[in-house]
Amino acid sequence: MVSMGEGRTLPTAELAFDSRCTLGESIVWCARERVLWWTDIKGRRIWRGSPGAGSTQWWSTPGRVGSLALCESGRLLLGMEDALYLGDPTRHAAGTGLSCDHLVDVPMEGAAMRINDGRLDRSGNFVFGCINEDPAHARTARFHQYSLRQGLRALALEPVAIANGICFDPDGRGMYYCDSLQGRIMHVGYDAATATVSEPRVFAVIEGGAEPDGAVVDADGRVWGAQWAAGQVVRYAAAGEVELRVPVPASQPTCVAFAGEDLGTLYVTSARDGLDAAALHALPTSGGVFTAVLDGVRGLPDVRFADA
Repeated sequence: MVSMGEGRTLPTAELAFDSRCTLGESIVWCARERVLWWTDIKGRRIWRGSPGAGSTQWWSTPGRVGSLALCESGRLLLGMEDALYLGDPTRHAAGTGLSCDHLVDVPMEGAAMRINDGRLDRSGNFVFGCINEDPAHARTARFHQYSLRQGLRALALEPVAIANGICFDPDGRGMYYCDSLQGRIMHVGYDAATATVSEPRVFAVIEGGAEPDGAVVDADGRVWGAQWAAGQVVRYAAAGEVELRVPVPASQPTCVAFAGEDLGTLYVTSARDGLDAAALHALPTSGGVFTAVLDGVRGLPDVRFADA
């Protein structure tokens, strides 16, 4: 196992969008429209932010969207509650409800389960995991892969309590993931065509009470992960030690994405969920989206989901 390490601290991220989400998550960059999309899971909204204009729009959703992805058609693939859906915000005025077309039900073990973190692999399959929201947090949440061509396929990974941090090596042959409550980031070999994985290994251990959350891999193959309860995003070296830290003015950062013309700007979602009045007074923009321009770092362009 690799210890957390100290790493170099970069300047604090700045507020980009004061969305004040209850539980902001699953941020992605749309290069076609030069906008960011993210979800407020508990607020039951999908958000769209334009960095150039500094403006935001939102649409309400009929359930809690744990994760989303961009489709070839311009629609959004939504992991909502216990099923996958397609939604098209262009068919609805901002500030109104988003109608969704059902794709496939996802098997759940118990009423306290829902879809949580998800991301497209390098071949355009949607890979996602679930969360057990029962207070006991039994490890019964599973991971799946979905495409229109192959349908829903289970990944042979040990069940977790809170699936998070799903992201992929640049060549698509390795996958990172975590159970947030176990405080370890795992790595497995991954075959997108067959939806098979190798034996997991521990990539990094998170110490000090922080929980690993959403993550992304940059063009150099380095993992960038949000750390819930630590107010920071960290970059891990190939061996799993922390190389860089980006402080975030919110104690509960949740997910990260690279955006911009050169994919050199980091965006970070966050949450207000569970914070008391004193914590919100100290960090009033918690739940917003924050940004940091990174020197010499580039993200990778996302593949879109083939929805036709």
